[in-house]
Amino acid sequence: MFKELDWAYSECSRITKSRARNFYYAFLTLPVDQRKAIYTAYAFCRLCDDIADGNESLSEKRFQLNSVREKLRDMEHVDTDSFIFKALNDTRIKFGIPVHYFETIIDGVESDLVPNRYNTFDDLRSYCYKVASVVGLISIEIFGYDDASAKAYAIDLGIAMQLTNILRDIREDSQLGRIYIPAEEIEMFNYSESQLTGRVINDSFRDLMAYQVDRARMHFVSSRPLIDLLPPRSRACPMVLAGVYARLLVRMESVGYDVFSNRISLGTTEKFFLMVKLWFASLIPIEKIQG
Repeated sequence: MFKELDWAYSECSRITKSRARNFYYAFLTLPVDQRKAIYTAYAFCRLCDDIADGNESLSEKRFQLNSVREKLRDMEHVDTDSFIFKALNDTRIKFGIPVHYFETIIDGVESDLVPNRYNTFDDLRSYCYKVASVVGLISIEIFGYDDASAKAYAIDLGIAMQLTNILRDIREDSQLGRIYIPAEEIEMFNYSESQLTGRVINDSFRDLMAYQVDRARMHFVSSRPLIDLLPPRSRACPMVLAGVYARLLVRMESVGYDVFSNRISLGTTEKFFLMVKLWFASLIPIEKIQG
């Protein structure tokens, strides 16, 4: 049993190391048990995303996501080759993570199976909650916290990160028929969806992007109190994640919001030094950082 569980965790770790990109550097800052749990949560999210983004038919994707739901409901009796669920069951028991958090992630991913438009930011916010904020709620159960207000800050951090993802991935998402920027805001800036899919960069687009970047940055700022509500050993992980993603916003601004020519990213060396800087910063009480 223990050998099977060790193998399950090692496979989740392998997936994370090969696929996590920005997340991997943040996860390295965690103590071993928390790191294994976060790797497992990431592997679950990756499984759901891969189903949604795969080449199978719509009906097959729905079938596979329903299969994931069924395994969630009976994690203690999944097949021996379902290593993600073996590790996930151990993780959710060890850290007291509600199963409905994982079910919410599936709901969010499932909404990407068909072209979907978000008319207002409230509509988009609901999507961001399902695919990102809930991951933050899972994470703080692993990190530990004493004040229930940590949940609201984790939700804001998830929204900030998902909004950043949306802006960075406009080109790739539009090729899949996915446009996440609220329709009323595209219209408000005298831009159009046809211009977006045509990769038109003009003053209207730059103003629209600046508006979206400001909103994402606002959510990063509103999530900052989360750090002080976490145990010292857990603080570096969300600080690194927020730091890396906030730097992506700066990078978008620096290239005039051209998210079409090249994918906005940070180099490995830049990520490493940012991780080290923020890891040291995590050892200082947040009031001193802000002061």
